[in-house]
Amino acid sequence: MKNQADSLRLLVQSMKEDLEAQIDGQEKHTKVITIASGKGGVGKSSFAVNLSLALSEFRQKVILLDADLGLANIDVILGISPPYNLSQVIRGEKSVSEVIYNGPKGIKIIPGGTGMYELANLQEWQLVNFLTKLSHLDGTADFFIIDASAGLSKSVLSFALAADEIIIVTTGEPTALTDAYGMIKTIRQQRYNGRVKLVVNRIIDAAEGVAVYKKLEIAVNRFLKYSLDYLGPIREDPKVGQAINEQSPLVLTYPHAPASQDILTIAASMSKQEYHPNPHNGLKGFFSRVAEYFR
Repeated sequence: MKNQADSLRLLVQSMKEDLEAQIDGQEKHTKVITIASGKGGVGKSSFAVNLSLALSEFRQKVILLDADLGLANIDVILGISPPYNLSQVIRGEKSVSEVIYNGPKGIKIIPGGTGMYELANLQEWQLVNFLTKLSHLDGTADFFIIDASAGLSKSVLSFALAADEIIIVTTGEPTALTDAYGMIKTIRQQRYNGRVKLVVNRIIDAAEGVAVYKKLEIAVNRFLKYSLDYLGPIREDPKVGQAINEQSPLVLTYPHAPASQDILTIAASMSKQEYHPNPHNGLKGFFSRVAEYFR
C-alpha cells in the first residue's frame, strides 16, 4: 500500500504543478482535498457540493470530482444532467476535459457514474491511470475537491492518501464517531503526512460540535499519537433535506439558513478570508425569511 500511496501522491503532485503552471506564469497553489466519512449517511456529499459552492462565493476556483465510484450522486444534489461521466473516461471513450461539466457559480464538476459495476470495482492500474489523466486537465483551480465514497475501500484510501488534506465528516452518533476513528486509524497506519480535519454535522449548537470533536480528539491523541484539527460544526437544519429534495444546492437556495452560514464560515476559513455570518435581522431579514419559508 505504501508504494501505491507514494505513486498516487506523485501523480497528484504532478497534476497540481500542471494546473499551477497554466496560470499565466503566476505561482498559485492548487490544494487537493478529499472529503470522506467512515459511515454513510452523515451528509458527506451534500457538504462537498455546498462547500465547493461556498468557496466560489469567496472567489475561489473549484473543481469538484464525484469519486463515489459506482454510486455517485452529486449530479442529483445539484439537479443537473451531465451528458458524460467517469465511465466514458475509464473506458477510454472521452478525455477528462471532455466530461467536465460547468456547474453553478463557475465550479467545474467531474461527474461520477451510478449503478455501474465497473466503476465500483476499479483495478489498481485503472485507478492510477485515471489519476494520470487528471494530471492533464486543461484549466486551473484553487481547490480540487474530491468527494470519496463512505467507508474504507481501496479507492477511498487511494484518494485520501493522495490529498493534501483530508476532511472527515461525522455526526455525534456513537456509530459515526467509531467509524470516523477507524478511518483516521487506517490513514495513520498508511503513514499519511497531510492534515486530517474534522467537520461535525447535525449538531444543535457550536458547543455540541466542540464536545464531539474533543471526544474524538482525546481518543486520537491517546491511541494514535496524532493531533486532529477541527474545521467546524454544521447545525441541524431542515433546509438541508428540503434543498436535497428540491435538487437545489443549500447555500444557493437558502443562503441564510443556519447550515448555509456554517458552511460559508468553514469556506471562509479555508480560503483565509473574513466572514461574518449575516444576523438576518430587521425588515429585510423578515421578508427574506418569509420568502425562504415559501420556497
